[in-house]
Amino acid sequence: MTRQSIRRGTFSSVNVLVKQIRDYINSWNQEAKPFTWIATADEVLAKVSLVQTNVKKLVSIHAK
Repeated sequence: MTRQSIRRGTFSSVNVLVKQIRDYINSWNQEAKPFTWIATADEVLAKVSLVQTNVKKLVSIHAK
C-alpha cells in the first residue's frame, strides 16, 4: 500500500515526499530477510548456457 501511495501520490512538498519514502523503507525493512542463494554455480551456468543456445536458435530462425 505504501508503494502505491509513493507512485500515485501527490506531495505538497519535498519534505512530505521524503517522509513518505522513509516510511516505506522502514515498513519494508521490518520484515527484511537476507537473500540466500540456493542454486549452485554449475546450475546457474547450465541455465545460462541453455538460454544462450535458445537465443542463438531464435536469431538464426529470424535471420533467414
